[in-house]
Amino acid sequence: MTEEKQENLQQSLGEHRQEAPKKRTLSWAQKMFSAKRCAVMALFAAMSLVVSFFEFPIFSAAPFLMLDFGNCFIMLVGFLLGPIEGLIVCVIKETLRILLKNGTGGVGELANMLVTSAYILLPATVYYFKKGLKVVVPTLIAACFIAAGVALLVNRIVLFPAYLGTEGAAMFEQLWWIVLLFNLIKGAANAVLTVALYKKLSFLFKKWKI
Repeated sequence: MTEEKQENLQQSLGEHRQEAPKKRTLSWAQKMFSAKRCAVMALFAAMSLVVSFFEFPIFSAAPFLMLDFGNCFIMLVGFLLGPIEGLIVCVIKETLRILLKNGTGGVGELANMLVTSAYILLPATVYYFKKGLKVVVPTLIAACFIAAGVALLVNRIVLFPAYLGTEGAAMFEQLWWIVLLFNLIKGAANAVLTVALYKKLSFLFKKWKI
């Protein structure tokens, strides 16, 4: 092969490399906040919000403790998309509650945000790295106790003083065991519903390739 032909061949290959389209790589943020995933987060935030309005007391001694199943949908997002997405949905849902039902001045919603975040973080994080019911069940059980412990602190430090002032500490000493039991029941009820719904929803999400 002559030198002239070699130069032409190299020039042709060089032009081909330049014309080849560069493969676009998506950043971590772009993958997390894709159109499909954002739509799913918005949908589950709306479902959690709507369900949270159907609340009811379970202890006559503490009628202000209201049970609802809104946390189930936040936990589902944590399992299906990831722990960060679950926290985002939690913040969105509680922010919307402040805007739509501002009966507590935002104090109750802030407290619920802290307790719910503590509730979903462990199961969603562990599940992100290792999936299966053998992982889900024990982490949900642990989450119930973690959330109940955080709820005790939040009620003692934030809620009771905010609503009852100087009488808050004395009232908390009388009702702390009801606060603990209520949050254990609430965590367990939402956990059972989460497990019941997860298999059906995970199939749909795999089908949608989210």
